[in-house]
Amino acid sequence: MKTGDTAELHRAFSEADISAYNALCGSLDSEFVPEPLIGALWSCLLGVHLPGVGTMYLKQETEHLAEARVGETLTASVEITRIRPDKKLADLETRCTNSSGEVIAQGRALVYIGFVAGWPE
Repeated sequence: MKTGDTAELHRAFSEADISAYNALCGSLDSEFVPEPLIGALWSCLLGVHLPGVGTMYLKQETEHLAEARVGETLTASVEITRIRPDKKLADLETRCTNSSGEVIAQGRALVYIGFVAGWPE
């Protein structure tokens, strides 16, 4: 794991996904993907792919720039921008684009990586 490492995933949220979300959170507009579901894409990336299992979220800042339509393929990505080995922390840039390549959300995350397998002690 080093500065510049990236990971991404692709996901299209279906009407069934939005209905399940609405059942938990209340009735919302079903034409657009709720912002918390977009944030969940980064949670998946950080906790499964980069840095990986054992990552603990400390802080997330997100700016939502456009709405994502239900059924549209989204690409979520993270990039390590700084590693602080003495504190076992990593800063990451987060970004989500729609199928046209338009940035719909962006921000940064701070994570604790002390429990990630392979992290130097």
